[in-house]
Amino acid sequence: MSANTNNLSSTPQTVYIEHAIHPERDDYFRALAASTKSLKASQKSSSVQCTQCQTKLEKPLKCAKCKSVWYCSKECQKKNWSTHKPACHEVERSSGVLKFIQMFSVNPLLMGFLKVGIVFDCGLFDNPRIGFDVPFMARVDIAMEPSDVLDFAGLYFNDQAVGEKLQGMLQVNAITPWHSGTQGPLTPKRLQIWREARAKYNAQGFAKDPVGLVEFISCSCAEDSGNSVTAELHIPAGVLNIARKREPFTGVSAVTGTQFNKPMNTVTCLEYINLHIRADKQNQLRLRSEMTEQDKEAIRAAGRNEDTLPARILKEKMKREHLYAGVMEMTREIVQ
Repeated sequence: MSANTNNLSSTPQTVYIEHAIHPERDDYFRALAASTKSLKASQKSSSVQCTQCQTKLEKPLKCAKCKSVWYCSKECQKKNWSTHKPACHEVERSSGVLKFIQMFSVNPLLMGFLKVGIVFDCGLFDNPRIGFDVPFMARVDIAMEPSDVLDFAGLYFNDQAVGEKLQGMLQVNAITPWHSGTQGPLTPKRLQIWREARAKYNAQGFAKDPVGLVEFISCSCAEDSGNSVTAELHIPAGVLNIARKREPFTGVSAVTGTQFNKPMNTVTCLEYINLHIRADKQNQLRLRSEMTEQDKEAIRAAGRNEDTLPARILKEKMKREHLYAGVMEMTREIVQ
């Protein structure tokens, strides 16, 4: 890979990155992954609400610009415009982020480990009132990355040889807990969603399970805000037990074949989620699509070390996930 690193040094350098894949990775994926048929069936049973009046929608009307908020009528869209306008950004992708969030949300494996990470980050074991008479919310930052890590490195180092058409995949970059002390109270709309969800799960026999909110947000490369989806979040007893036991993840090195353990924490849960999506070469999970220029530019911005929220979040992800170790090491060498 010939990488243009003029943003870091006056002399272009050639970057060599090797990426090894364990020979049994595909078998592991097929053994654990949800089937396309089951995911599609679950997707049909999920629904979204009108952003303005919270009516459940069978055929939602999307905002034509950002394609990431939904209404039951043009009247509700007009009423909501003053609120939605500051966060409305044009996107290239025809379906916006809704399709990916829906497919992620109905995937039991991905959501299970996301919930474990949220248990840790939102401190559900620290305060027994959280999720019962005290609401909690987790912001989940998502983004698109090339399915080939070598293409990711090419974008990061601004390699002009990277192709125009790149297959992308959804990745979870960060979980950030909402804190009322620093971020203020929940909006009335979100508080209403939480109260209704808490009452619903009480009525269904889950009064002993915590219930909160999750906000999936996809930021553009130039903005600290983005288009988001807020939904209820039920933490079942099984998830709490996994988090409480903290049994480590077991992995095998693709290079040496050595078995290793990683601690059960939020960082490892996110890395597992992202690696599982990356292993899906046939798009069985329906979390892949062609990358847009906005998607690519977000990675280039991180490579230029720009001080935007999306760039900072991506660089933090790269620091904590082993897959990017070669890219981060090369970055340090170039800077030095």
